[in-house]
Amino acid sequence: MVNVDELLAKFAEGNRRALSRIISLVENRQEGMGRIMDAVYLRTGGAYRVGITGPPGAGKSTMVSKLVMEARKHDKQVGVIAVDPTSPFTGGALLGDRIRMQEIGGDPGVFVRSMATRGSLGGLAAAATDVADVMDAFGMDLIVTETVGVGQCELDIAEACYTTVVVLVPESGDAVQAMKAGLMEIADLLVMNKSDREGAERMAREIKAMLELRGERNGWEPPVLQTRASFGEGIAEVYKEIWRHSDFLAESGLLQIHRRTNVEHKIKELIEARLHEDFWDDDVVARLEAAVEEVLKGKKTPRQACSEILSASGK
Repeated sequence: MVNVDELLAKFAEGNRRALSRIISLVENRQEGMGRIMDAVYLRTGGAYRVGITGPPGAGKSTMVSKLVMEARKHDKQVGVIAVDPTSPFTGGALLGDRIRMQEIGGDPGVFVRSMATRGSLGGLAAAATDVADVMDAFGMDLIVTETVGVGQCELDIAEACYTTVVVLVPESGDAVQAMKAGLMEIADLLVMNKSDREGAERMAREIKAMLELRGERNGWEPPVLQTRASFGEGIAEVYKEIWRHSDFLAESGLLQIHRRTNVEHKIKELIEARLHEDFWDDDVVARLEAAVEEVLKGKKTPRQACSEILSASGK
């Protein structure tokens, strides 16, 4: 049994073990999570949230590592949420990103957490926003979330973060064509990584042309930057542009609108989860099983079965 009061007290004192324990409770949706999140949420609001996404092999983890190192030069406390593919055996994260981020793992001003996608669309675990809140409440100045980048509804990360950085490589041409409707829409910054490779200049021009067709979004024109993250080249400029976008959002009032939208989305999500939990009691499950048999026998349609179950449950 978790002593929530003791855990929260240690968390408030800046105890990193308490931070890790609370994140585990939140990620696994364990008992006491609701009370913890209520207490934690009142301390949020100080962190800026950045999302890093893009197709596999673009060098996102290296980009995150170098950006974190740049942030530390500016005395920022940084939290990293590395959303890894789910292990088919344990359901846990494969920890590939954490291995690639070893150079920042020993920094006391950095806290890295790997999370499993668990089949979540866009590679963003359902609990990732709650974990970001926990890191925010702990006193992080910057929270960076890296997605798997499998091209499945990457809009998730745009909803959770204030600035979205899309990382591409010269070989991403086909991936961009397949995903441009989504990726180009959510990108606040576009980064051409591994820019020393053949085709980088041409790819950058194509991306700029796509963005020109898209036009400005709320007055912001996404810059297209070139980097070689493995060598640290171009990272300072990416970091600078992230904060330029932050300033733009704050000055235009869009940051407050974004935060309001996030809160509304979270409340709706909690309501839907509560309604789902309350609705599916044993009686309703039994009615469902009986209705399935009747539908399979052709005695009623799925829509009729739905109406009958709802009427019988009185919910």
